[in-house]
Amino acid sequence: MTQAATLKKMMSSSVSAPLPGDEQAALTSATAPPRVICVTSGKGGVGKTNITANLAYALARKGKQVLVLDADLNLANIDVLLGLTPRYNLHHVFLGEKNLAEILVRGPGDMMILPAGSGVMEIADLSESQKLYFLNEMEGLGQKIDFMIIDTGAGINNNVIYFTLAAQERIIILNPEPTSLTDAYAMIKVLSCNYDVKKFRILVNSVFAEKEALNVFRQLTKVADRFLDSLSLDFMGFIPYDDRLPQAVRRQRLVTELSPDSSAALRFVQLAEQLCREKNQLHIDGNIKFFWKGLFNL
Repeated sequence: MTQAATLKKMMSSSVSAPLPGDEQAALTSATAPPRVICVTSGKGGVGKTNITANLAYALARKGKQVLVLDADLNLANIDVLLGLTPRYNLHHVFLGEKNLAEILVRGPGDMMILPAGSGVMEIADLSESQKLYFLNEMEGLGQKIDFMIIDTGAGINNNVIYFTLAAQERIIILNPEPTSLTDAYAMIKVLSCNYDVKKFRILVNSVFAEKEALNVFRQLTKVADRFLDSLSLDFMGFIPYDDRLPQAVRRQRLVTELSPDSSAALRFVQLAEQLCREKNQLHIDGNIKFFWKGLFNL
């Protein structure tokens, strides 16, 4: 029996009688686990980190508690994008020098940021004691957030694979460039064929109209349908090309904060509203603790 099946059996056998409707609703609301969403891409330079930060800000402005994990362990840069200078990062947690509460950084909109720090060791190289310590830290943190958004590194390496497999949902970012399309397909192929990941959400960045975004999506699905089996690609939408977005980056600000009436900012708000409306399709292991158990293979 798998770990998920065992947990499900334990949970079902522990309930002796159903609660009244109002009590059950209150309990469900209070204990609803966070959605763990991984934002990744086949190549760098497609705006993945910018999308992560702006989407997190838009969700936070909707009243959601949002935690952003900067999981690019080789070139962490979300703090640079936001003009932040964290004193500590995950490396200090893995070494047992700091706990999670001590390294968390408040970003725009009161989003919480868990900084990775460049040069942090690979997750696969952590000792068992480091993994267990970090798991216990995350267990308490998960009770306080609605969304955990993971900004991975670009491309395919051990850390990207680890974080992508452990998350509940996967958003692939690409733009109209042919290399972006090719690399996005390569990532999907690896995750599908080697790790049996079959569901992906596709978000197209920096296009002039929805028609262009849909054309990029159709090119991707055409190749995927031809060469990959049982794959589900969901068109999540697009972020329009907007001059005010790079202007915000140069000022180390988010376009959703600096220019809330811009076309890009309005689209981020729409995406946040879309995520908030969706019913959380949770698995039995769909919370922060089991996210890290999956990540650490515990």
